This record gives sequence, C-alpha cells and structure tokens, in this order.
Amino acid sequence: MKMMSCDVLVIGSGPAGLAAATRAREEGAQSVLVLERNPEFGGILPQCIHNGFGVRVFGSDLTGPEYAQRWIQKAISASVALQMETMVLEIRPGPTVIASSARDGLIEVRAKALVLAMGCRERPRGALAIPGTRPSGVYTAGTAQRLVNMEGYVPGESVVILGSGDIGMIMARRLTLEGAKIEAMLEVQPWVSGLRRNLVQCVQDYDIPLHTQTTVVEVRGRDRVEEIVAARVNDAWQPIAGTEWTIGCDTLLLSVGLVPENELSRQVGVRLDDRTGGPVVDERYATSLPGVFAAGNVVHVYDVVDDVSEAAMVAGESAARWAAGEGSHGHGHIRVAAGENVHHVVPQKVQRERLPAGFTLAFRAMRPIEAPAVMTVRADGELLARRRLRYARPSEMLVIEVPPSKLGILDATEELVVDVVAVT
Repeated sequence: MKMMSCDVLVIGSGPAGLAAATRAREEGAQSVLVLERNPEFGGILPQCIHNGFGVRVFGSDLTGPEYAQRWIQKAISASVALQMETMVLEIRPGPTVIASSARDGLIEVRAKALVLAMGCRERPRGALAIPGTRPSGVYTAGTAQRLVNMEGYVPGESVVILGSGDIGMIMARRLTLEGAKIEAMLEVQPWVSGLRRNLVQCVQDYDIPLHTQTTVVEVRGRDRVEEIVAARVNDAWQPIAGTEWTIGCDTLLLSVGLVPENELSRQVGVRLDDRTGGPVVDERYATSLPGVFAAGNVVHVYDVVDDVSEAAMVAGESAARWAAGEGSHGHGHIRVAAGENVHHVVPQKVQRERLPAGFTLAFRAMRPIEAPAVMTVRADGELLARRRLRYARPSEMLVIEVPPSKLGILDATEELVVDVVAVT
C-alpha cells in the first residue's frame, strides 16, 4: 500500500472541491491534495455546455467547461496536487482515507484536515417506484446530458420528461435543438422545481407542453419504451383515478431531484441532516467530526454554481486553519431551526464563540410565494435580521446575513429560527 500525507485532503474535483482546495492553499496550507474518481476534473461541469456559470465569481458568463477550466488553472497555479481516476473506498478517523487507483494501486492518505466535496447524484427510476415494464430508453436527465454533450449520442427521438428540475429543462431545449421532439414535461408539484430563467428560456420559448400536478403511473414497452401513462395527482401526490392518458414516446427522462452523495460521510460517522441528506455543519462548514469539513452539493443541493464555489472557499479556509492548529471543534453551538415555510437551513448551527464576526444563513422556502415576502431570523422572539423579497420560490436559494451588531442578545439563547412569509 502506498502511503501519503498532506495538510488538507479534498475528495472530489467539482466546483466545490477545486474552490476549497485552492482557497486552502491560499490560506497557508503547505500541501493540498485533491482525489477525483473520474478521468477528468471538474465534476459535472464538463458536460454542462450551456452558459450562465461564473457571473459572480469570475465576472464572466461562462459555460460549464470554461468555468471548470478557470478553477483547474487556479488550483494548478496555487500548487494544488490533483489526482484523477482515484476512487476513495473508506474514510477513517484521523482523518485517514483509503483509496484505489489504476496507477498506484491501494493508497492510504493521512491528512490534518479533510474536505468532503463529493457532490450529488440524481434520483433514478428505482427510487420512484414507477410501475410498468423495464424497457430501454429510460434515463436520468444528467445521463442524457452526458450522452449528448460528451459522447455525441442523442438517446431518443420522441421524449417525455418527468420532473422540472434544471437539468431536465435544459435537456428539453438541448434535445429539441438536436432534432428530438419533447412530447411533454410532467411535474408532480403545482410549480416547477427548477429556476424560473430555465422555465422561460428552455421550456416556454420552445413551446414545450408542461403539465403540473401530473406524474407517470406506468411505463410501457417491450425492448424499448413505446409509451407512458400519465395521470393528474391530488395534493398528496397520489394519482387521481380517471385522469390517465397515454403519451407515445421512445424515451423517458427523469429530472426528479438530486441527492447529496454521502455514503462515505455516513460510513465514517458524520452526522447527517434528515431534510438535506447532507452533513450537519456550522458556519465554518465543519461537520460533527473534528477536522472534517464539507462543501457544495454534498451539504445541500444548490441551484447556482457560484454559490457552491463561495461556500467551498469558506470550507477550504476553515480546513487550512484547522491543519495549522488554529481551529477548535466548537462545542458551544447555537442551533439554527427551519421555521414557517422553510424546508431547511444551512448551516444548522453556529459557534457561540465566533458570533462577533456575524454569519450568513442559506435556506429554501417550502412553498412558493409569488408576491412580496419577508424572511427573518429571530432569537427567543427577538428580531436579528430581516430582508424583503419580491417573491420566494423553493427552486431558488435564499440567503440572509445576521450582522455583528445584532449578536449581543445571543449570550443565553439556544436556538435561532428562520421564517419566510408573505408580506401582510
């Protein structure tokens, strides 16, 4: 077994991993190593050939591959060690990582600090329990995106898309441009689950039929998908008898949500949040295990890549400080709770001893408010922060900053509560 050591080890080279590694080096970590299981760096970005990346971080409207290359070059310039085609098999306390690669065989890496940046994965058909046969032609939207953009293969000619996530809407446009016909996009909720700009630019601008409160109740076909059966659903997402109709197609794309990739986190004993599926973190993005940090979509799923990179830079800086012996496990924490119309909040706790610096909370609304709204942070009923919005949608991350001037009342409080409600 090959033995290695470093100050900061990062698992994953997507936008979170590259940003965390680069910032760790910039903050003084002497040796930073990134392990990537794929044969290319950048995570999902190389297959995202549409633009809209990097407007805030780089001040440029970039495609996914361009955004990835910017970060790869920054990491190389910062002397970050990048190693691809290396699969992490196990994380042990220390932290120590056991990995395997074709070049080096089995590897043991001992690090002073570890950043989890494994990203997220799509929910497959098996997670949806859709009845029917098991023909070919059923893909996740991300798989179809890779086939078209990187492998040069259009997966079908007549397509139904289940779910209105961002990748699904982007692929509706992409497949239309490649000559396929999008028969319908079906969304089980009363609203789309992706960004409004993608709804307009990728669905409405291409006259793609969108049916909300609708799902697939059966897939039919012997060797290849031949048709699907759609049905309206009630408020409990249950199909309504008598509303079924068939849609002929040869391909079904699934765009039904993303799940943080946390098998390794769970294996080593990192505490996970039931709502996000990612680690419970504080404002440093420190997990429940000393010296282990997490960043990006492995924590909770973001909608904008710039937010991923900015959060990861915080995690990378925190990891560098821990490796230098400047961090503490932070036992004195204040809980952060999801209040009215809030699905989840990150971070889920803040260190009491770091409060004079202020902190930022990111969260998602539970239900859309298509009217002026207000988000608030309260401690024991007292207002700490307030921000007015034109609207609040579950598909768009909300952010609110708690300024240092408001933190004097928190000496005795145990919990902060975040709400987002319509302005009355």
